Amino acid sequence: MNEKVLLTGITGYVGQHCAAELLRQGYEVVGTVRSTQKAEATKVAIAKVAPVEKLSFAQAELLSDAGWSEALTGCQFVLHVASPFFSAEPKDENELIAPAVEGTKRVMAFAQKAGVQRLVLTSSIVAVMAGRKTGTYGPETWSDLKKNIGAYNKSKTLAEQAAWKAAEKSKMELTVVCPGGIFGPPVGDTIEGESVTIVRGMITGKTPMLPDAAMGMVDVRDVARLHVAALTAPGAAGKRFIAATAQPVEMTTLAAILRGAGFPKVPSMKAPSFLLRFMALFDAQAKGFAPFLGRKASFDNRATFEVLRWKPTPIETSLTEMAKAISSR
Repeated sequence: MNEKVLLTGITGYVGQHCAAELLRQGYEVVGTVRSTQKAEATKVAIAKVAPVEKLSFAQAELLSDAGWSEALTGCQFVLHVASPFFSAEPKDENELIAPAVEGTKRVMAFAQKAGVQRLVLTSSIVAVMAGRKTGTYGPETWSDLKKNIGAYNKSKTLAEQAAWKAAEKSKMELTVVCPGGIFGPPVGDTIEGESVTIVRGMITGKTPMLPDAAMGMVDVRDVARLHVAALTAPGAAGKRFIAATAQPVEMTTLAAILRGAGFPKVPSMKAPSFLLRFMALFDAQAKGFAPFLGRKASFDNRATFEVLRWKPTPIETSLTEMAKAISSR
């Protein structure tokens, strides 16, 4: 296989898994990094799970034009995975929104100029249901930007909408993957990411109570496989795919799985929602959870099974392997 893929966000939790899956399937991969200092450590991590002979790096930032034309030379495909994610609310929402939206516009524009065939964008289920009441949501629904849905949720929604708008004027195909809460073991020794923060807090006992929240979930390795499948799957162009369990998984269920896997410090008590809403006035982490308290969204993920041939990893496996990876480092 001589097909070449530009992968943004290669140093991240999802990006490293995407790189590994691409390389295992024989693609040539160019990973973008903000600093070349991160390239070698990323290559070493990926080399533990995939061949890296076809892996190279290019320096490019989401908020700068520099480097993108060179990075895209010879690429038939793009996986645009890079986007900042913090469940804690930033003081200025543009810390998240600007790189997400402007970065997506920039990658789309340079990919179009380079003659890329298809770009696969990582969005999120929050772009599908944030601000909505309990109900079932699918690829045709969007978050309610008129509601106070939080900076991250707003950034993912606006970034995806910007991508679809750009695609209207382009011959380049666009496919979007909307993952739920992403769990599972990381590729390398560096363990970071918001889902890691959540699980670490639970297994170490630093999280004393559980929020009344539930989310559609997915294994990080499934996310990578779905992204790679979306590059070439017939019928995937111009579509959104929900990568999440059809039914939301309660935080209390996550806790029970972790306790059953041998992590006794995981809390069992549910925090009163009124308390978390009050804490949200002072605490950035609580403010990030506030829009989801008491809401339980279900998802129509049928197209993901039918078009991308998804075979979900059990959530019990994802959580247990993630917790063991965190506790061993």
